Amino acid sequence: MFTKIHPMTEQVAIIMGSESDWKVMQAAQEILKELGVATHAEVVSAHRTPEKMFAFAKAAKARGFQTIIAGAGGAAHLPGMVASLTTLPVIGVPIKSSNSPGGLDSILSILQMPAGIPVATVALDNAKNAGLLAAQILALGDAALAERLESYRTALAEKVLKSKLS
Repeated sequence: MFTKIHPMTEQVAIIMGSESDWKVMQAAQEILKELGVATHAEVVSAHRTPEKMFAFAKAAKARGFQTIIAGAGGAAHLPGMVASLTTLPVIGVPIKSSNSPGGLDSILSILQMPAGIPVATVALDNAKNAGLLAAQILALGDAALAERLESYRTALAEKVLKSKLS
């Protein structure tokens, strides 16, 4: 379908509030890997390890990350807190958790950021779209990645056109 290229440096950090969030967040890593974008995944809790979160966000640019995908459930402060500590683009993934009424609290916590501290927000549990958005951001300065994204989109269209219901 398209060429897989793996750069030496990890370009996208994928962070989440707890290990249980990985079942959702791994979709971001999978699509980015498919597109040839190197990632780093780590548990960084805004509430349980705030010092780690602070250090991670402050060092992210120096580590070579170009964007951060942050997933969180419940109160979902991780994406916004990280965004407040870096100028890198942050993409928030609200995650439905066991203590979450339909995930609405997570969605609103990430979506309703104050003016000046933006967090791009995708749909509930939709880490794949977060990965695609991160790739689109990176593709602004990477023609080869832009071509791989175009190929990915073409394949999506072809799949729809080949559908027996079309």
